[in-house]
Amino acid sequence: MKALVSTAREKQTERVFLIAADFKTRGALEVGESLAELAELARTAGGLIVGEGTQRLERPVAATYIGTGKAAELAARCEELAADTVIFDDELSPAQSRNLERIFGCKVLDRTDLILDIFAQRARTREGKLQVELAQLEHLLPRLTRFWTHLSRQRGGIGMRGGEGESQLEADRRKVQERIDKLKRELEEVRRQRTTQRQGRQRNQWPLASIVGYTNAGKSTLFNALTGASVLEEDKLFATLDPTTRRLRLPTNQNVLLSDTVGFIRKLPHGLVEAFKATLEEVVNADLLLHVVDITHPHAGEQILAVDTVLKELAAGGKTVLMVFNKIDRLGERGELERWSERFPHSVFVSARTGEGFPALLAELGSRLRPVRDFVELAIPHEEATVISRLHEVAQIVSRRYLGEVARFKARIPPHLRGEFAPYIVADL
Repeated sequence: MKALVSTAREKQTERVFLIAADFKTRGALEVGESLAELAELARTAGGLIVGEGTQRLERPVAATYIGTGKAAELAARCEELAADTVIFDDELSPAQSRNLERIFGCKVLDRTDLILDIFAQRARTREGKLQVELAQLEHLLPRLTRFWTHLSRQRGGIGMRGGEGESQLEADRRKVQERIDKLKRELEEVRRQRTTQRQGRQRNQWPLASIVGYTNAGKSTLFNALTGASVLEEDKLFATLDPTTRRLRLPTNQNVLLSDTVGFIRKLPHGLVEAFKATLEEVVNADLLLHVVDITHPHAGEQILAVDTVLKELAAGGKTVLMVFNKIDRLGERGELERWSERFPHSVFVSARTGEGFPALLAELGSRLRPVRDFVELAIPHEEATVISRLHEVAQIVSRRYLGEVARFKARIPPHLRGEFAPYIVADL
């Protein structure tokens, strides 16, 4: 089965030609942005961009996506440039892929193929590899016919059904479907394990905050800076696929679980979102989402909308969101901060590289995630050092006085720990 997947995904550096359709509903600027992003995706996958082309259309052509005349014209350009791979900026149907490969005489991929290839390169954990393989096979299943065109295919009719290619095609379809079913069962087991882990974390009653955002916005850099983790940081799209959760202690002496997740992108394939739901459950179950935005990106506004679209698809559109504008150290003109602050009140501005803005971020986290706590006054004998240490560990100390035989504290304690400190509570405040 892996051989089938690798057939669709070559490892060597390839000369890539990019194609996009300029539909009247989009506009030339949007098409240009999307092509630039497609080029970055292709480079991330290891391709060498040798050219690009667009065609103005009312709607996609059913057989070839772009017009047949334009396809022939671009095929001639690809031959001149010695391009061996053509990548379209939108998803192609199986029939369109087959027809275009005949015209171009080389491998034709779409945006989904490209993203799946990058994900396959980046997945490190068993869970991530399972999710990528599932998405690949579900994308490959309706396209298997193109892999068996070299075998004999007899014409249908009484006594003339089947043929070597047909029988091999059906056998492969059955194998792919069996593998898909097995992967879904294994991922269901992963979901159950995550549910068990989540229930264990919830016993501590620690809130969960998930970092989301457009790919390459600096999410992993921020996560590492806040928690001391060592998640991979690269100036590439989809550098991090596998989720990581770490404890973060806030200045209010409050524990928060912080989770780093896969980056989002415009036109993220629906099948990929479905396959990664086990990972993205951390987003759905979060008490707060930290939406990290690259403030230096010229199309930051469009990226925010793209992330919001994926969140809605995950049924997480109604979550409480804290906007975190990153990379302020790269801003030449700080007037941008005021513009974004007006658009998103209560947002914070940070540099994950330098730590600038972290005090404001942590304060906002403490405010947004502050649980209902009991505000009490306690009197603890000095010899009860263990109790005093425990209080400092779990409570937010408002004031302290070490007078006489007891130490007096005004503190906010979690309600579920009230019984532990009950012998020392002298007043509710």
